[in-house]
Amino acid sequence: MPAFAENIIVVFTLIAIGYAVARINLINQATGDGLADFVFKVALPLLLFRTIVHSEFDHGLPFLMWLTYFTAVAVTWFMGHMLLRAFFARDVRGGVVAGVTASFSNLLLIGVPLMSGIYGDQGLAVLSQILSIHLPIMMAASLITFDYALRRDGLAEKAAGPVDLAQRFLRQLFSNPLIIGIFTGLLVRVAGIPIPNVADRVIVSLGSAGGPLALFSMGISIYGYGIRGQIPSSLLLVTLKLMVMPAVALVAALAFGLPDGVAKVTVVAASLPAGANTWLIASRFGTGQRLAATSLTIGTALAALSSGFWLLVVEQVF
Repeated sequence: MPAFAENIIVVFTLIAIGYAVARINLINQATGDGLADFVFKVALPLLLFRTIVHSEFDHGLPFLMWLTYFTAVAVTWFMGHMLLRAFFARDVRGGVVAGVTASFSNLLLIGVPLMSGIYGDQGLAVLSQILSIHLPIMMAASLITFDYALRRDGLAEKAAGPVDLAQRFLRQLFSNPLIIGIFTGLLVRVAGIPIPNVADRVIVSLGSAGGPLALFSMGISIYGYGIRGQIPSSLLLVTLKLMVMPAVALVAALAFGLPDGVAKVTVVAASLPAGANTWLIASRFGTGQRLAATSLTIGTALAALSSGFWLLVVEQVF
């Protein structure tokens, strides 16, 4: 069995165990939310902080990698938006939620443990460079497009001002523990501040718990979201997310000539299913929650197969 296949089995087995213990009520949803809080606010920010401080970024500036990944995001977002509106008669706000759901990869809870297990610290370093701008860009795009959608749907008379949008964006950005961990790591690296051995061991201890707990808590969350109807439209978005987006990333990686190791991580990152952020964005906007929840649940289940497919593809291509 290929090494990457074993890692996929481990990753999705941990998710399945989390789902199972929630289903039999061995662990309730509140406990799962507490685990997710620890992962999101403590463990994974510390893991990414240490990765950025210690990793060797020997593949140069990541502009082409960012261009590759966000080309795939833009194409898939546009397709999700337009196809949902064309075939399911949704309003513009629903189209925005569809675009986010079709293009917002779960780079944190699934991506971090998967990349770390398959590609090691170097793969995690590449992923951290995508993560460093992924959330800010997706947050900004969501805010701007939804403001536009409100006006198109006749629910707002005028656009929110740039100052208001900027304040909302910065408030969400700099209260995010992941962003704090990434940029703190960058500052420590640039300043050359040494991390004392005891502090480093504490960071390693907490950070290393993040991967398994992230997957376990993801399973508990999926049980909470469940299948909430809108299956045909959800299957459309899941297909875009799991198959079309990584295909676009693969073509872009070849066109831009990304180094093999960087290209592998970028394409696999694009193949990951949507995460809880899609449901949170839909809830914040007050529309598309059922669509986001069903897409999240179905997409995560099918990703056990699609991720293996794309890992096999990138091993053959690069």
